[in-house]
Amino acid sequence: MTDTSREVTKRQPRGQALVMMAVALIALMGFGALAIDVGMMFLAKNELQNAADAAALAASQQLYYGGCTDCPQSRWTITEDSARAGITYNKAMKSTLATGTVTTGWWNITGTPAGMQPKTKSPIVAGDAAAVRVVIQKSPGNNGGPVSLLMAAMFGGQRVQTITASAVAVVSFPSSVAPNTTFPTAINNCMYDVFWDKTLNKPKIDPATGNPYIFRIGSSYHYGTCDSGQWTTLLVDNNSAAYEKALVQSGNPTQLSIGQNIWIQPGTENSIYKEVPVPSVALLPVVQDVSSSTHAYTPIVGFGPFHIIASVGGSGRYLEGYFDGDYEVPIAVGGGPFFGAVVPPSLVQ
Repeated sequence: MTDTSREVTKRQPRGQALVMMAVALIALMGFGALAIDVGMMFLAKNELQNAADAAALAASQQLYYGGCTDCPQSRWTITEDSARAGITYNKAMKSTLATGTVTTGWWNITGTPAGMQPKTKSPIVAGDAAAVRVVIQKSPGNNGGPVSLLMAAMFGGQRVQTITASAVAVVSFPSSVAPNTTFPTAINNCMYDVFWDKTLNKPKIDPATGNPYIFRIGSSYHYGTCDSGQWTTLLVDNNSAAYEKALVQSGNPTQLSIGQNIWIQPGTENSIYKEVPVPSVALLPVVQDVSSSTHAYTPIVGFGPFHIIASVGGSGRYLEGYFDGDYEVPIAVGGGPFFGAVVPPSLVQ
């Protein structure tokens, strides 16, 4: 008589192993499909994000013109059109991108308030920056459709996934500038009432020439009740010609920021005027007030470019030139008021 119980006992582990192998194979296939899906979604997200970043940054350069602290509607529209065109220069998952949502408005870089504010926002406050937001989706009917999911197709779940990317780029105005950036002459804030068009945020135009008004900065030069400006030794009180010449040649030795006090030096030595490069564009600290006679500290309220066309010593002692607009400060922190200088476009989201 054959003992079959032993044979059954021997075969049971082999059958269990086959079942376990089948379960393991299904699990491995699931993990493999999941890895592929995650990779596909990550790739799509990355490509969409790059496209949104590039379109927003490129379009934000349109906000330079006129400073845009009070952008005319045409400038906002040009920026939006530029962003939409920028989207189409990119691909995601081998599909050329065609559409996206573009919004322009104000973005406060300090986060107060947070998020995009409308173009009609008033008043514009410290920290507000002209901004453009680009949102791109791969979704049904948009940009080649959503991402197809392998795991969902295998196991009967959601077969596609919508992917979204968003970017916000801003153009701001300096609140702080790096060393070797400014020229050691402080200009009076009231000069912007005299020679700056605050509606268009551009230099006022002299109708006799069709160019910006030319004016002089120095102790003897006043425009109405406004003292034009004075030499400064910036953060220190040092009335030596050698120190001032070093500032003319190299600029501020340390970072300068709005709110810092700088030393006013009326009637600086005649020899310094010979050191000034002409013509040149100089970034000047703007102060609330200067006096033609008082040596004192006064706080910085902003930074503005001045196009120097003459530097005259002797009995005159003045810098002659005109306001310049849309001057890009290479290294700066945004958030200041607009006096013609801009911080390079940057992504804030």
